[in-house]
Amino acid sequence: MTQNAQDLPPQAENQMGILDHLNELRIYVVRAAIGLFVGTIVAFLFTNYIFEFLLQCNYPAIILDEAAIQAACGKVITTRPTENIENFLRVAFLAGAMLSMPWIVFQLWRFISPGLHKNERRYVYIFVPAITLLFVGGVAFAWAFLMPPALFFLNTFLSENIEINWTVDSYISFVTGFLLWLGLAFEMPLVFYFLARFGLVSAQMLRENWRFAVVGIAVLAAIITPSIDPVTMLLTMIPLTVLYLASIGLSALGYRQFLK
Repeated sequence: MTQNAQDLPPQAENQMGILDHLNELRIYVVRAAIGLFVGTIVAFLFTNYIFEFLLQCNYPAIILDEAAIQAACGKVITTRPTENIENFLRVAFLAGAMLSMPWIVFQLWRFISPGLHKNERRYVYIFVPAITLLFVGGVAFAWAFLMPPALFFLNTFLSENIEINWTVDSYISFVTGFLLWLGLAFEMPLVFYFLARFGLVSAQMLRENWRFAVVGIAVLAAIITPSIDPVTMLLTMIPLTVLYLASIGLSALGYRQFLK
């Protein structure tokens, strides 16, 4: 004989609720993965242009002059038969992730929206475009302002004694990893705003824990930068610190809205 949900003990009912949530999460994760797959397929159409753009070091002459940018680029070589195609796929995946970012964020919002009030669900119209623009803006900022001086330092350090030739794998891994993590880091202020908007954090909390934040920023900078040189790490910590300060300001705004 089957039992209705009302006849089940509280433990069984709670267990069913958890399983339902996990199944719902699985559905949205699958949808996000499908969106990422489609975005990557679309990115294949112009990955060759992106790959060429990255290898030619088309940096804007903002931080370094043209001669210094050429020195930063150096020479890129291939040492393995499959190295080119592996990195071609890596670039296609990164481009696909950027294309599918709005869809992935929308699926995340679909999962958490049932737990929000009706008037709070309208924030999807702000959250999805804003988090996408911040990601793209972070990638553009890292490419224009952080990548040129970082590569210039790495490619000229001890260059008078050592011939520096980077492999395609090491160069593309460095560039794509750097751009991807900085793009994600730029979403920090918006994330803290919504956490404060729902009462989970406050600006006072972020100010009081600034020491832990500095340590966290240093750890995050070490994760973002594939190299161990202090120059690249310092260049990464500066915008992360600014983003944390912006997070405090937005958290103050979000928490005031929560208290209303």
